[in-house]
This record gives sequence, structure tokens and C-alpha cells, in this order.
Amino acid sequence: MNGGFRQSMTWLHTWSGLVFCWILYFMFVTGTLGYFDTEIDRWMQPERPSAAEEVPLATSLPVAQGYLEREAEGADRWVLAPAHGREELELRVFFQMPAVEDGAEGADERPRRGNEDLDLRTGEPLAEPERATGGGQTLYRMHYLLHYFPDQTGYRLVAIITLLMFVAMVSGIIIHKKIFKDLFTLRLRRGQRSWLDAHNLLSVSSLPFQLMITYSGLVFTVGLWMPMIAFASYGFDHEEADTVLEEVVGDIRVERSGEAAPLADLVAIAEDAEREWGPGQMRLLEVRMPGDANATVFASRRGGLSALPERLVYDGTTGERLQSLPAHANAPVAFAATLVGLHEGHFAGPILRWLYIFSGLLGTAMVATGAVYWTAKRKKTTGKPESRGYRFVDAVNVGTIIGLPVGIAAYFLANRLLPIGMEGRAAWEVHCMFIVWALCLLYPVVRPRAKAWREQAWLAAAACGAIPVVNALTTDAHLGNSLAAGDWVLAGFDLSAIAAAAGFAVLALTLGRAARTPEPEAAPLPAGDEVTAP
Repeated sequence: MNGGFRQSMTWLHTWSGLVFCWILYFMFVTGTLGYFDTEIDRWMQPERPSAAEEVPLATSLPVAQGYLEREAEGADRWVLAPAHGREELELRVFFQMPAVEDGAEGADERPRRGNEDLDLRTGEPLAEPERATGGGQTLYRMHYLLHYFPDQTGYRLVAIITLLMFVAMVSGIIIHKKIFKDLFTLRLRRGQRSWLDAHNLLSVSSLPFQLMITYSGLVFTVGLWMPMIAFASYGFDHEEADTVLEEVVGDIRVERSGEAAPLADLVAIAEDAEREWGPGQMRLLEVRMPGDANATVFASRRGGLSALPERLVYDGTTGERLQSLPAHANAPVAFAATLVGLHEGHFAGPILRWLYIFSGLLGTAMVATGAVYWTAKRKKTTGKPESRGYRFVDAVNVGTIIGLPVGIAAYFLANRLLPIGMEGRAAWEVHCMFIVWALCLLYPVVRPRAKAWREQAWLAAAACGAIPVVNALTTDAHLGNSLAAGDWVLAGFDLSAIAAAAGFAVLALTLGRAARTPEPEAAPLPAGDEVTAP
């Protein structure tokens, strides 16, 4: 770290970016796929209907209420979510029973919860699909919990990596002297200079998105970085801390009175909310202390940039509207909730969701080119391409940058090829993904790196191209049927797999052409340019 301020930032940028770059790459890939988690769920369970029909609230809410009255009498909380849009394909209910004190009967079952999709005709939970799968939700959870780790361990590791990513971005901005020029500079076939240009171009062109997604990721994990603020005020009194948090975000705590009382008409409450907000704007009803004289109903509004919804509060026994709760109780909560909403992207329509995907791919490529540039630069500057550190980083680059997409393609192929009734089927889909990825990590160890890059690129093209073929051979949800039916969820998945296969094929051809063309002797990088990438 000797030298001036920018040289110090170069060291910080290099090592904060390199140490965990492969896990960061994994987070970018799975997080980007997570923006289409619902669509991936649908493709991986093709037997399920494409979407629930629009059902009037007067039909769906009584079905949900009837089920909850049978199965969750005495619950602390009910949630009734009618089918609507891409997020709620079925009528869904959730309940939470009171916690049981230690030593009391049933203490080993606390707290008892239920989360079910209901059949509108029978009012009973829908049968579990015969094709068990982790779907897109598993990939989404990998983004912030990793896999094969306890949840808290994975979450804390992701928090550390997110902080390092933010440090790398800020230090990268500081060491860029020609940040706007880098947006328009890409010199091809120039060895390490080309990798540097590619890394700079990808970094600068996607900078607003990367800053937003990284900083908002830190907001998710703020409790891990500044826990002493809460401890200093509340010690380890979690109940008091939760009460204050509810007040900060503008929530209302409802206590049980112990006096039984019938529940108000939930359909009338929902219709009143839709008169206030407009048809189709009510997302769900939450009932706290149902069956008690203090029962309170919260109607939540759909959509919006913020992660917190606007709500209307009703007396749960009379149905009278009590008050309106804004999405944000104060400016700090508004700021945090907006950042979380931007990170999750639930508000995004189809076009904006594709923009999220495109920006996520730019971020993925930014991490990949930075890792490759590290090896390209050291091959030129040290003259020791076969040193252990160099060989390790170069091999892991090949096995991760190309191998992870191959593993994810194997995840999708396993969904179609594993026996339908196989025990532990969903888990084995994930095992197939990581087994294939592990083999791709080992492959560069036994092959020359240049050939390993090219051969694994061809493997990725073949694996992605096989997805629509295997889909057509094993199900009726293939392109011929989905295009004819106008089912763009199923068709879009297959078409995306074909596009990915074409992209990897182009990469393999480019790598093959580069291997046959002697690399020109690169001129020394201009002063300062060498510090703009790890």
C-alpha cells in the first residue's frame, strides 16, 4: 500500500474485489435469475396451470376464511391473499398460532404456522405437484443465503461480501481518472488491455445499477454491521426492541382481550379498500387476533416502489374503518424501504424486469472480466504464469465463470430427467447443479487453460441448447405448444436458453480464433490506467 492516495485505493480495489470474487459472481448470477423466480417456478412445474382465473373477492375470500376458521381457530394472525398477477397465482392463506410457553403441552411445536394454496371449489389445500422441485425460489435464496450452509452463516458471509463489493466499487470510482472516456473505450485483441477496457466499460456503463443494488444490499444487513446501536438502547430485550420497531415503521400492536367476538364481513372490508384505491389494488387482508373482541383487520395495497405497503385499518368486529397507515411513518423508514423495494424489484413490470436482468448480466460480466484481468496482468508482469497462485486463480476462473452456468443448466435439465416420483427430488436437482459445477472446477486442473476455456464454453452452449430439446422430449410444454398457445412464460424460458446457448457458442468461436492468432505485443499501459481494475 505504498504510494499516494490513488495507489492505496488501487490496492484496496484489487484485493477487496479479488478475495471473494467467485462467490460474488455466484451471487450476481443467482440474484439476476431471481428476478424471474416466478417464471422459473412455472417452467419447472409445467403440469400446473399458467395462471389462476380472476376470481371476484366475494368468491375467494369466503373460501379462505372458511379454511382458516376450520384449521386455525384461536390464531394470532391470519393472512388472506387473493390470486392476482405474477406473484400470486393461487388463492393463498397463512396463519400463525400463539407461541406456547416452555414446559407447556405442545411446546415442542411452537410457533405453529401454516401456508397453503387453496382450491377455490373445495376450499382445501391444493395437492402438491407430483414433480417436486426447488424452482426459481431455490436459486433466489442462494443469492443471499448461499447453499449447504446454515442460513445465518450464509447470510453473514453474504453480508461481508456485500460490504467488500461496496468498498471495491467506491475505491474503483476513486481510481478512475477517465471515467467517462472508459464508457466508450474497447480495444479488441490487445491482451490485458482488452480485458481492462472490457472491465472498465462494464463497470462504468452499469455503475448506477451496481451502486444501487450493492448499497441497498447493505441496508438489508444493517443489523449485522451496527448491532450495538440496538444493544445500547434495549440490551437483549427483544420484545421491547420489536415494540419500538413497530412504532418506528408505523405499525399497530394488537393485544388479545380474551373476550370472544364474531369477525366482521371480510368481503365488505375488501370492497371498501378497493373503492379507496381502485379495482384490483388490494393485495391482501391481514387479520390480527381473529375471533377476539380486539380483532383488527389490515388491508394492504398492491404495488409501489417501497417494500412497505400503504394500509387501511378496520375494526375486526364491526368492519368500521379506523385509520389509514401510510407506507412510511418517517423519512428514514421511507429511505430504507425504498432502497429495499428497488433491490427486490417486485414493483417492476415486464420491460423494467428485463432491464433488471440486463443490468444484472452487466454486473456479472464486470466481476468476471475483473477476475480474468487479474490473471492476464500478472502473466505479463511477473513472467511466471505457472506459479501456484496464478494457476489456482486461473483454474477457478474457468471453473466458475463458465462452470457455474453449466451447473445451472444441469439444474434445469435435472428437473426434466430425474424420475417424477423420486424421493428427495428437489434436493437432487440442486445436488446435480453443484456436482456438475464441481466437475467443471476440476476440469481446468487437467487441461491447458486456453483449451479448458474453449471446451467449457462449448459445453455451456451444448447444455443450454439441450434444455429446450429435453423439454420437448419429456413434456408437452415445449416451444411448439407454448408459442401456439401464446404462453410467453414457457416460451420465453426456452427462447432464453437458446439465446444463452448462442452466446456461449460465439464465445467458444472467439476463444478458438484468439488461440490461433498470436497475441500482439501490448504497449505499456498509460500512467494511471493500470490501477483501474483488480
